Amino acid sequence: MSALRTSRFGARLALAATALTVTALALTGCGSSSSLEQPAATGGATGSSETITIGSQAYYSNEIIAEIYAQALEGAGFTVDRKFNIGQRDAIVPSLQNGTISLTPEYTGNLLQYFDKSTTATTTEDVYAALKKALPEGLSVLDQASATDQDSYNVTAAFAAQHNLKSIADLANVPNLVLGGAPELEQRPYGPTGLKDIYGVTVSFSATADTTVDELVAGGIQLADVYSADPSIKTKNLVTLEDPKGLFLASHVVPLVNSSFPADAADVINAVDAKLTPEGLIALNVESKVDQKSTKDIAASWLKANGLG
Repeated sequence: MSALRTSRFGARLALAATALTVTALALTGCGSSSSLEQPAATGGATGSSETITIGSQAYYSNEIIAEIYAQALEGAGFTVDRKFNIGQRDAIVPSLQNGTISLTPEYTGNLLQYFDKSTTATTTEDVYAALKKALPEGLSVLDQASATDQDSYNVTAAFAAQHNLKSIADLANVPNLVLGGAPELEQRPYGPTGLKDIYGVTVSFSATADTTVDELVAGGIQLADVYSADPSIKTKNLVTLEDPKGLFLASHVVPLVNSSFPADAADVINAVDAKLTPEGLIALNVESKVDQKSTKDIAASWLKANGLG
């Protein structure tokens, strides 16, 4: 009996020890799990599902608008990630579609022609309506601003006086014209092909990119594609040629978003666009190009001045 009791007692001790070991391991495992997995759980709470990623084109004015959007959203309590200077529309649109970004400032007319090269819409409201129909599934636009920053064809004042130029149509009898602009202009509907088809104007093309205005003033090119809100039109005494046949579509600032963009964030952005005027956009561009202010300072000042900051 003594041996049996001793055996049973030993067995009970062994079982107790095993239980304690299992419990200790379980507690250790829980402790390890907590220390390793908790940061991931915390990250999920403030992760990409709640972060609005804003992209911008490689264009200073577009970046200013993107920064205004970013600061307005941050002021409303949203977490914002900035991915500025992504490139042009050919890079921006895929970034929205694959979820790399969820919001970017765009321009109605040029964006419409990107999706529908054969569009016949030209006026502000017609372009906006056609754009909403032309957008692929998963993309949409918010309210358009009154601010415009569209392509325009410009010549120097001296060249305009020499050839009596007032509209694009007047270029038809000017020989040896070289058109300068961003590299992608060569393939745009309003580029060399559009000039020929709509106005009968023949040009050769030079990809002058950021040096376009300088090349125009220096005489390296005779015709330049310059955005209408660019302050250099005034500071360099350029003449913007009229476009009576609608080569350029009305092109207003408009936010382009994907399906992940929150509805309450849309209200914030629409409030910004309601305040963004043509004159206001030119003033923002002057602060950048002439006054050499930082994008963040320009955006903060604009929001405060317009009661949004």
